Amino acid sequence: MSSGKRLQVLNSHISATPSAMASEKDAALAAVDSDSPTIFDKIIDKEIPSNVVYEDDKVLAFRDIAPQAPTHILLIPKVRDGLTGLSKAEERHCEILGRLLYTAKIVAKQEGLEDGFRIVINDGPNGCQSVYHIHVHLIGGRQMNWPPG
Repeated sequence: MSSGKRLQVLNSHISATPSAMASEKDAALAAVDSDSPTIFDKIIDKEIPSNVVYEDDKVLAFRDIAPQAPTHILLIPKVRDGLTGLSKAEERHCEILGRLLYTAKIVAKQEGLEDGFRIVINDGPNGCQSVYHIHVHLIGGRQMNWPPG
């Protein structure tokens, strides 16, 4: 895929209208794993607005712009530290990975998801990862199905 097409697909993720978004599969296939700043870095730096539901010194949680359930929140580490995806995790990342999951539990409670929720971490093109800044999807507010995707 050309870099122009890749940029078009990725830019669709920040479109104000969800109907203008490219499919997640297309976005994942267009995404490139690199240390370049991502859309999430721009959200952390407040260059792009987001609907923040939780923030501390290590984690930022905000509502997904294309929710797949009544509650769909993304949790991201504020410092990427080479952790572009779960497959890139090293032992030094154990603390932040645990922090992301624990924060997901806190946010789920805050969102009233007492009846359950799903945690998803997409990794790589076949895992439908479209942004190479590790992120946890917290999805709830409806009955989930099995198997997923």
